Amino acid sequence: MQNILIIGAGNGGYALLKLIEQADYLQVSAIVDINEEAPGIIYAKEHQIPTYSDWKPLISGNIQIIIDVTGQKEVFQQLLVNRPATAVIIPGGIANLIVTLLEEKNDYIQIIDRKKMMQELIFNSIEEGMIGIDDRGIVNFFNKSAERMTKMPVEQAIGKHVHEVISLSELPRIFEAGSVELNKELTLESGTKIVTSRYPMIDAEGKRVGAFAVFKDITEVLRLAEEITNLTEIQKMLEAIIHSSDDAISVVDEEGKGILINPAYTRITGFSEEEVIGRPATADISEGESIHLKVLQTKKPIRGVNLRVGKQKKDVIVNVAPILVNSEIKGSVGVIHDMTEMRGLMKELDRAKTLIRTLELSYSLKDISGTSRQIIFATEQAKLAASVTVTVLLRGEVGSGKDLFAHAIHSESDRAPYPFIRVNCSALEEHLLEKDLFGFEESGLSQAGLIESAVNGTIFLDEVGELTKKTQAKLLRVLRENAIIRVGGTSSIPVDVRIIAASSLNLEKAMREGTFREDFYFQLNRMPIHIPSLRERKEDIPLIAEHLLVRLNQEFGRNVEGFTEEAMASLLDYDWPGNVRELENIISRSMIFLQPNDRFVEEQHLPKSMLVLTTNGDEDDESKGTLAEQMDEMEKKVLSRALKTCGGNKSQTAKKLQISLRTLYYKLEKYNLV
Repeated sequence: MQNILIIGAGNGGYALLKLIEQADYLQVSAIVDINEEAPGIIYAKEHQIPTYSDWKPLISGNIQIIIDVTGQKEVFQQLLVNRPATAVIIPGGIANLIVTLLEEKNDYIQIIDRKKMMQELIFNSIEEGMIGIDDRGIVNFFNKSAERMTKMPVEQAIGKHVHEVISLSELPRIFEAGSVELNKELTLESGTKIVTSRYPMIDAEGKRVGAFAVFKDITEVLRLAEEITNLTEIQKMLEAIIHSSDDAISVVDEEGKGILINPAYTRITGFSEEEVIGRPATADISEGESIHLKVLQTKKPIRGVNLRVGKQKKDVIVNVAPILVNSEIKGSVGVIHDMTEMRGLMKELDRAKTLIRTLELSYSLKDISGTSRQIIFATEQAKLAASVTVTVLLRGEVGSGKDLFAHAIHSESDRAPYPFIRVNCSALEEHLLEKDLFGFEESGLSQAGLIESAVNGTIFLDEVGELTKKTQAKLLRVLRENAIIRVGGTSSIPVDVRIIAASSLNLEKAMREGTFREDFYFQLNRMPIHIPSLRERKEDIPLIAEHLLVRLNQEFGRNVEGFTEEAMASLLDYDWPGNVRELENIISRSMIFLQPNDRFVEEQHLPKSMLVLTTNGDEDDESKGTLAEQMDEMEKKVLSRALKTCGGNKSQTAKKLQISLRTLYYKLEKYNLV
């Protein structure tokens, strides 16, 4: 005979008391409630069952089961501390579940059978494999998907050491180390390749009680563990597994009413069990349709649906699978991935990358390789820019070296001892970029932005042409007034920072199209520097390649001495649409194919796609010269014709061609048209 103590004599305790009284193998020793008018107290007095207002004096070794239906966490925690070692504490949620099952079946054995059926049903309704071990490495749960992947029947796996089931299993190591491993590749003895995530299982007291692995998706194990028949194990396992997940889980019945959620669900949506259990599946949705209801209608899984859920309208991705029994729908299981937290992590990662840039190697003008007239002219302009505190606008194609020039200008200036911070203006959404640049003040919190972090130094705005007009206006204030206002703030903060901007876009065209502010353009363009493309200065390729080879030798641990004549000829013939960045990529890729004893890069080591572009073409095309030469010849003709049309007036010519006067002078000098 099992002696039971019921704490809480409300409707739940009253119903539980009536049902337990009908069982021959259970006996209610006492029922406790501070309210003497509670229905359970009144019923107990009518049937000569002892009643009390305080449970503490009743705790003894004679009590085998304590049922807490008060719904108060404080009471449950006190019971955990004061319960006898031989007593099992059943919380209110589990007690309510037992009441429901007893009312439906009126037989405890049938309840156990149903729980076993539901356990098997849920375990085997998912495609992910799952295996768990105890503190000795013995397998204590193993689902049908794991059976299918390992080719070992469930009956043989349970009770064996995990290495007898999966010889390469790392679960014992995970248990010993207490660490988490995510998305690890593994090939099973059956030949099946899996991606597994492994987790230690930790109880409420912080003690490791085992370890488990999920093949592909950790979150599915949470709903399976709910159906374990041993109540002591289910309590420990659920506490460990549920608290190990950052994804929310919700389960509904065939009518679309909630029957189970986990703590992550409450954290993400803001809804408690009382607000979800027994309610329609639409209760947690802020924007969008219930995927649970769609799955119940179609009996097919739906994955990767974007919704907004909860009181804070969080962006989530939802995966929902049906629970089928003999082709009949019995409910559905949903897994909710919080995209808001993922985006927050991405933001923090981007911030870390941005801060790391402040620790990058500082380049000087000596690191700019080349002896061509174009690069020397650009370098002289950079020297002049370094000597005065003026806003610089670097123009040039992608990969031409604008970031190198920005580093060099900073290093050669009197601001060199102070921070140099690079910001990729195209990498973040507008609201995130503004917070990064200007900082923010919200909810009583404040944080300085990158502009404040670069005080007395330089901030490099790469791809400034990608900025929205709203952000352009805020940066215009910095350029004009040397002050910022944090996002959400009201006070003006003075800043002493130099701005170097860069763009590969046609900013003049952007102004005409209305996407780039004219006042911002003219404020940035106080000292423009054109970085020539690599095809404009092919004579610099041997020197640049030699410089890159030194660095790549250190990076790859090689000792390559140079290039053969044929390989260098191919490098010189190629048009380099990706400029210096592409040249570095080509050389590094070529070095990968070298043998350990090779000392020179040969033509055969160069990518075939590059060789095709440099060698294809008929004899007539070859007689006209390379693409760069033909383009230069065409540009020369256009300039000459425009200059002639404008009667030699260079200002009118620049306006007609829609280029700056400085660019016109540069091109006229390049083609000897001065």
